[in-house]
Amino acid sequence: MPTTLNSELRDATFRWIAEDPDPETRDELQRVLARALGQEPGAADEVADRMAGPLEFGTAGLRGPVRAGPNGMNVAVVTRTTAGVAQWLKVKGHEGGVVVVGRDARHGSEAFAQATAEVLTAAGFAVKVLPQPLPTPLLAYSVKHYGAVAGVQITASHNPPADNGYKLYDGTGGQIVPPSDGEIERLIQAAPAAIGVERAPGAEVVDPRPAYLADVAALPRGAARELRIAATALHGVGAETLEQALAQAGFTDVHFVAAQSQPDADFPTVSFPNPEEPGATDLLLALASEVDADLAVALDPDADRCALGVRGRDGVWRMLRGDETGVLLGSHLLSTTDNTDPLVATTIVSSSLLGELAKAAGARYAETLTGFKWLVRAGEGLIFAYEEALGVCVNPGFVRDKDGIAASVFAAGFAAALKAEGRTPLDVLDDIATRHGVHLTDQVSLRVTDLAVRSELVAGLRAQPPATLGGIAVTLEDLLPGADVLRLRGEDLRVVIRPSGTEPKLKAYLQVVAQVEGDLEAARASASDRLSAVRRDIDTLLS
Repeated sequence: MPTTLNSELRDATFRWIAEDPDPETRDELQRVLARALGQEPGAADEVADRMAGPLEFGTAGLRGPVRAGPNGMNVAVVTRTTAGVAQWLKVKGHEGGVVVVGRDARHGSEAFAQATAEVLTAAGFAVKVLPQPLPTPLLAYSVKHYGAVAGVQITASHNPPADNGYKLYDGTGGQIVPPSDGEIERLIQAAPAAIGVERAPGAEVVDPRPAYLADVAALPRGAARELRIAATALHGVGAETLEQALAQAGFTDVHFVAAQSQPDADFPTVSFPNPEEPGATDLLLALASEVDADLAVALDPDADRCALGVRGRDGVWRMLRGDETGVLLGSHLLSTTDNTDPLVATTIVSSSLLGELAKAAGARYAETLTGFKWLVRAGEGLIFAYEEALGVCVNPGFVRDKDGIAASVFAAGFAAALKAEGRTPLDVLDDIATRHGVHLTDQVSLRVTDLAVRSELVAGLRAQPPATLGGIAVTLEDLLPGADVLRLRGEDLRVVIRPSGTEPKLKAYLQVVAQVEGDLEAARASASDRLSAVRRDIDTLLS
C-alpha cells in the first residue's frame, strides 16, 4: 500500500528541515516533501523512508545512504551523533582528551569529517585531523600513536557508492564493543537538534604516515625483495599509501590498475567496490597476466581489507579466498615469530584450519564472534588475526584492526621468500592440506530488500532446523542470546548462518574437511563434491 502523507509525518519532516544546519540537505528534503504534498506517486513513500530513522548507532557505528533526513548520512545526523559521542567520552572520564578524525573519499566524507571535528572541538576535546582522505588503518594507528581517547573515521568501507558511514574507535585503538554502542545510542537520542549543537574550528592537522610507514616496512620476514606486484585500490584511498609502504619495505616493481588507482566516489569500473564481489578484480587479474606479476593485491576502498591473487598451475590468474589468504599468512607468521607464547585468532565463520596450524606450532588459538572488534580482544600475546571476509591483521602491536596495507607488505615479503626458493603460495597451500587435511570453504549470501524477510528465515531455521546437509546428519547449536548465529555441525562439516552486521544480507558459511590419505587431488575432489551438495541444500533453505 502506498504511504499517505499524514499530518504527523508532514510535521515531523518540517521540523527536521527547520533543525538541519546544512542548506543543501534542507533544500533536498524540501523538494521531496513538496512532491509528496503535490501527491506525486511514490513521493510520500520516499518521505516516510527518509524519516524512518534515525540511523541506528551500532558497534560498526553508522552506515547508510548519503541523503537528507534522519534515516541517512548527512551533516545533521553526523552532528547529533558526534554530540552523543562527545557526551559519552565525558561520562567515561575522557573530557579534554585527544580525539583523531579521519575520512575516506566518498560522497560527503569531507563535510562529515569537518562537522565531527568541529563538534568535538567545541565540546572541549583536543582534536587532531588527518590531512587528506587516507586508509582506515591509519586512523586506527593514530589512536594509539597520539595517545587518543577515541578516533572517528568517516567511511563506508566497501559498501555501494551511495553510502557513507561513521566508524568509532575507543582508546584501545579498536572499534567499540557492547555495551558502548547502546550507551552512545541513548546519548545521541538525548542530544539537541543539530542546529543547536555547538561547533568550533581549531582542530590540529597531523600526518601519521611517516611513523606508520616505518612500522609497516619492518614487517616482512627475510631479505628477499625480488617480486613483481600488480595492485588495485578499487577507486579508494589506498593506492598512494600502499605504493609508499611497499617501496619503503623494498618492493619497487609495482604496477597499479590505472583506471582504479585514483579515488572516485562513484566507483565507475565495478558494480560493488568489494574485492569479494564477482568481477571486481577482473582488471587486476588482467594486469597481473599482462605484466607477468608474481603476486596480485586488491584493497577495498578504505584499504582495511586485502585480497591476494596468484597464478594457477594452468597459468590462469585467480584470487585466493579469504580463508586461503588467512591460512597462508598465519602459517608464515607462526613459523617466523619470536614471541614465546603467541596467540592467533579467527572468527567462528572462518576456516578452522588456523587452529590446526596453531596446535602444530605450539601456539594458542582463539575463535571469536565475527568482526575485528572482537578479534583484537582475543587475548594477550596476539600476533595474528583474520576473518574470511578478507580482513587480515599481521600487526596488532600498532594497529588493532584489520589492515590491508600492512597485510599486503607482509604478503609481499612472504611471496618474495617463496620465489627465491622456487616455490609459490599454492605450493604452501598443498603442503598444509597434505598435513592437516583439505579444508574447503564457501559462502552463500541472500541479499534482501526487507530485513523482516531475513529475520523470518532465521526464525524458521531455529524452529525447524534441517536434519541433514549434503546427506550428512547435522545438529543445531544456537548461539543466542550472545549472538544471532546458528551453527550446524556434522562429521567433517560445519555451516554457520547469521545476518550480516553491515549489509542487508543473510549469510551462510560452509566448511567441509577431507583427510588426505595419498592423493591430494582426489581428496580435494571428494571435498568439492561434498561442499557442492551442502551448498545446494543451503540454497534451498535460504530460497
